[in-house]
Amino acid sequence: MEIPGAQPARVYIHGLGASSAPYYAEAVAHPALSGHRSLLIDMLGFGISDRPADAPYTLEMHADVLARALDQAAVSDADVVAHSMGGAVAVILAARHPQLVSRLVLVDPALDPVHPLPSTKRPGSSGIGVYHTEEEFLDHGWGETLEFVGPEWAATMRLAGPQALYRSAMNLLRGTMPMVREHLDKLTIPRTLLYPAADGPRFDADRLAASGVEVVAIPNCGHNIMIDNVEGFALAVKAARTGRSAGPRALDGGQRFADRTT
Repeated sequence: MEIPGAQPARVYIHGLGASSAPYYAEAVAHPALSGHRSLLIDMLGFGISDRPADAPYTLEMHADVLARALDQAAVSDADVVAHSMGGAVAVILAARHPQLVSRLVLVDPALDPVHPLPSTKRPGSSGIGVYHTEEEFLDHGWGETLEFVGPEWAATMRLAGPQALYRSAMNLLRGTMPMVREHLDKLTIPRTLLYPAADGPRFDADRLAASGVEVVAIPNCGHNIMIDNVEGFALAVKAARTGRSAGPRALDGGQRFADRTT
C-alpha cells in the first residue's frame, strides 16, 4: 500500500503475523504524520504479499526482499518505522542496504535471540517456538496458534503462509550472526526506539544510549504502540524526524493487545 506525498518517504514494516495497513493506517492518517509519501509494506509471506512455501524466511532474507521492493519503488534515504520482528528486519536492512535508510524508528523491537527456546506457550514468536519442528507446527500448531492469539491478531495472522510464520518466528528466536543488537550498535544513522512506559525502565537503556539510540517511553499502551496510543505514536515518530525528543507523554489512548511479542 502506498500513499503519495512529500519526501522523504516513510516506510512502515509490521511484526510477526501482522500486516502493515491494519496496524499503521490510523497513525499514518494522523495530522502529525500525514502528507508524506508512505509505503505500508507486507513482508514476504505475510498480509497481501506472496507466500512461497520454499523460502527460508530468515531475517536477512526479509531485509533483502524489502530492499528489492524499495528499489523498485524508487525509494532511498527513507525514514523506516518498524514494529517488533519488523524492527529486527529494519536494523538488518539498514546494515545491509544503507543507501535505503536515513533514519530508523523501532517500535518495541525484538533485538535479541532467545536461548533456550521457549517451552511455555505465550503470544508472539515464543508461542510458536514451543513447536520444535515445522512438521509439528503444520500438523496442529498452526490451528492452535490462531486460536491461542485471539481474534484480533488472528485476523492478520491467518493471512500468513504457515511456513512463513513458523520459519520467521524460529529465525527470530535463534537470532542472526552478528546479532541484531550488534548491527544496531554500529549504525550511525539517527535511531529512535519507542517502548511502552508501562514496562518500566529498559534493562538495556545504558547500552542503547551509549550507541546513540534515543529511547522514548510511550504511555497508555502495550506492545502495539501504534494501535494502543495513536497520538503518542504519531507525535513520537514526528519528533524523531525533527530531532526533538518526544519524551514520555501523558496522552490519551486505549491499552489493547498489551501482551504481544511479535
